[in-house]
Amino acid sequence: MRAGWNSGLMVQKNVALVLGGGGSAGHAWTIGIIAGLAEAGLDMTEAADLVIGTSSGATAAAHVRSGIAPADLLAAVLAEPVQPAGQAQARTTRPSQPPAISMETMFERMREIGAAATSAADLRCAMGAFGLECDAMRGPVAEAQRRAMVARRLPRPEWPDRAMIVVAVDAHTGELAAFGRESGVDLADAVTASTSMASTIGINGARYTSGGVRSGENADLAAGYATVVVVSPFGGWREAPVPEGQFEGLRRFPGFDLESEVEALCAQGSRVVVITPDTESRAAMGTNQMDLATRIPSARAGFAQGKLEAGRVILA
Repeated sequence: MRAGWNSGLMVQKNVALVLGGGGSAGHAWTIGIIAGLAEAGLDMTEAADLVIGTSSGATAAAHVRSGIAPADLLAAVLAEPVQPAGQAQARTTRPSQPPAISMETMFERMREIGAAATSAADLRCAMGAFGLECDAMRGPVAEAQRRAMVARRLPRPEWPDRAMIVVAVDAHTGELAAFGRESGVDLADAVTASTSMASTIGINGARYTSGGVRSGENADLAAGYATVVVVSPFGGWREAPVPEGQFEGLRRFPGFDLESEVEALCAQGSRVVVITPDTESRAAMGTNQMDLATRIPSARAGFAQGKLEAGRVILA
């Protein structure tokens, strides 16, 4: 099942904006990039005919499509209360609930799942099963809390009028779920699904996990667009060593890694521009992208980088 997939999007269009996952830091950095591009004269909130969001990129996509000016999106991030380092790791569940799985345990399990997987489809199903296992540990209250948290962070409760895809994966089958305005799924449910790494959410009788278990960017869904701009917080690790303490990312099989997706888009005639964190942005994002303390420095670094990247983003 490709939930919410609109085959009409496959006709030749002009510009697609792809926003990859990257935790709290990645979301803030992405907003900074969008604001920096706009500051340099390239407003992707207006230029993009389609926005595709995966994991934290799904939340960023909802902001980009909200009708709020890029400068105001950035200002909202910069106005957030400064969080002490490690705040994101604080326990927020009620004492009667089971403790959340630790980041270290989650990353170790993801490494084990990746090492054991024999194909991309096998990896997706195994990650879906892991999410269901974690759900059983946490209980149903945790799912409702996650959904409520996502809803609070969205700038608008409704789907935007302009085309947007939120990517998730069916936790049982591993199949792609590309939610859009015509899918009949609430925006908050779709974004919760896309951001549900090591967890799932129930939608219309099915269980969905993060679109990031399929691909960090899912840029292949932009096929048919003349220009594809990919903003990838976790991209570019092949060009720089992973710093100590940084999770190296979920294993990617050929065809579902960013390089393969870009190569396929280019072979189909698209011009693809990929923006990944530069040295300053990597330093700002740190080694724990889920730490809320990284958001403001990541947004500032993204804004500075976005202004520099604008010269590379030439729209057809």
